[in-house]
Amino acid sequence: MSLGDRIRKVNERVEAACQRSGRAREDVNIIAVTKYVSVSAMSAVLDSGFLHVGENRWQQAEEKWKQLGHRGIWHYIGNLQTNKVKDVVGKFQYIHSLDRLSLANELEKKAADLDLTVKAFVQVNISGEESKHGLEPDQAAAFLKDISGLKHVHVIGLMTMAPHVDDPELTRPVFRGLRELRDELDGQAFTPEPLKELSMGMSNDFEVAVEEGATWLRLGSILVGKEEDEAWV
Repeated sequence: MSLGDRIRKVNERVEAACQRSGRAREDVNIIAVTKYVSVSAMSAVLDSGFLHVGENRWQQAEEKWKQLGHRGIWHYIGNLQTNKVKDVVGKFQYIHSLDRLSLANELEKKAADLDLTVKAFVQVNISGEESKHGLEPDQAAAFLKDISGLKHVHVIGLMTMAPHVDDPELTRPVFRGLRELRDELDGQAFTPEPLKELSMGMSNDFEVAVEEGATWLRLGSILVGKEEDEAWV
């Protein structure tokens, strides 16, 4: 299946999920996760019209950034080590994995040095899986209070990862839990601006995520594919 065919099918499925849940299609953004493909393949994704691209390791993203960093809007979607902040801030406009105070402070320091603002999602481990990064849900309020004074880290929403299961319907409680937590935290006004965004939903469960309120989908294999076995025209 070509890249164009995959894009068309994904958009059709997102549109259908929006219709089922009474949502506007323009409220759901798609990040093309390009971590498994080469520079040329990532260029093809950008050529197709995608504005938002996602990478989860600086080591894998560095060469792509050197060649394509002037294009698109870049999202860092993986666990971010504090010592990699210097490489990421100023290149990635969005960080989806803010989960500890040391990382928040380092992001603030680097962003202040560059005189810019980083848009961040606080990662929450709704599923409780030990293999997942993120704050426990009951830690989120205190964390937002702790970082509320930062001037260069702008928390815009929450992020989570659901378990990878055969039946996507089983992920619904995780996505619903993040939405309900977002609403609860937003009502307490811990952030200077409304807490609106939900980064949730991947290739195997994105339709359920849309139905539960996702505003940012992180789609890799179903959208971008793996170039060794996919057509790129």
